[in-house]
Amino acid sequence: MNAKYNPYENMLSVVSNAAQILGYAPSDYEAVKYPERELKVAVPVRMDDGSVKVFEGFRVQHSTSRGPAKGGIRYHQNVDLDEVKALAAWMTFKCAVVNIPYGGGKGGIICDPTKLSESELRSLTRRFTAMIAPIIGPDQDIPAPDVGTNANVMGWIMDTYSMLKGHCVPGVVTGKPIELGGALGRNEATGRGVMITALNILKALGMNPKNTEVAIQGMGNVGSVSAKLLFEEGLKIVAASDVSCALYNPDGLDIPSILEYLSRKRGNLLEGYHADNVVRLCNAELLELDVDVLIPAALENQINTSNADKIRARVIVEAANGPTTIDADKILDKKGIVVVPDILSNAGGVVVSYFEWVQNIQSISWSEEHVNGELKQIMDQAFQSVWNIAREKKVSLRTGAYLISVKRVIDAKNMRGIWP
Repeated sequence: MNAKYNPYENMLSVVSNAAQILGYAPSDYEAVKYPERELKVAVPVRMDDGSVKVFEGFRVQHSTSRGPAKGGIRYHQNVDLDEVKALAAWMTFKCAVVNIPYGGGKGGIICDPTKLSESELRSLTRRFTAMIAPIIGPDQDIPAPDVGTNANVMGWIMDTYSMLKGHCVPGVVTGKPIELGGALGRNEATGRGVMITALNILKALGMNPKNTEVAIQGMGNVGSVSAKLLFEEGLKIVAASDVSCALYNPDGLDIPSILEYLSRKRGNLLEGYHADNVVRLCNAELLELDVDVLIPAALENQINTSNADKIRARVIVEAANGPTTIDADKILDKKGIVVVPDILSNAGGVVVSYFEWVQNIQSISWSEEHVNGELKQIMDQAFQSVWNIAREKKVSLRTGAYLISVKRVIDAKNMRGIWP
């Protein structure tokens, strides 16, 4: 990560700006600037070769004013405390902007999961769960998948926590396998939310989806699902990338064919995909393509001061968390590029995580059709609220989203008061 870029400072700047526009005094939102809890743990693991390796892990709870902390667990070699703190805070405001009764949390372990065997990953996950168990639970803090983790990892967390408690506790995590109480539609939820938001912004701007060219950076779960669903809606996906390269075809990529190739074998990357009229680019070139919609679905800080002035997309729909730095945001705003912020556009995952949690704690089961219908209703309402306040206040959609979410968080905090 760029040493000059602190994601938590970026988040604080955005929140302070929104609070000032809303007319709050600094004392009204001072407590919101600090995470409620930061837990750092050492996670020893016996590796397959018999050696013992100690990994560093974190769990941060930014706010529980509106409900239990909610947020993913990330396994990545670049995880650090400032990143986890920022992601936890973003979760607070993401939950608030779509108005679900959660606060924000986040976790992470510094590791490269691609270099660990399944047994090493399982051991790592179980020990990490035991280390953070005192502060998580269905009424306290509910983890979920993030970069480098998946449904299997959530299943191990659920089992470990349940063993520690002596009974089955499916509501301790979301994003679990369906067989362990996972929600139908959860795997596609974040990407589906991106698709719903992309269609909403196109409608608001009077743009025809059938004439819309899209570039997607990142073909992990969120990027690939976004690509699949937008393709099915008739949008032309002209570029897509992963860590290996970007593929570009001005006539449109064959998304079903690409997704079939990527799923055929674990480890398949776009560099190994071949088709007529497909040109290979680097990720930096993809970001600067002349397209209608750019969807950054990779990691933070991808659009920054080094490339913001070269961005040519008319609309950016943020599928990743924090893909645009605050300085880059100002450049994009001056250029008239419409940015739909991450806390709105990628909130589909946490919305369906909420549905999963509700089903777990009530011991009920919803159909996938019901889940998707409820998701669309919440995402549509959230988008309309953000669009309306941004137009009313003559501010960007990002500021509009924070005006709504910061108000909800600060008001909840102030109504509860400072204890004792």
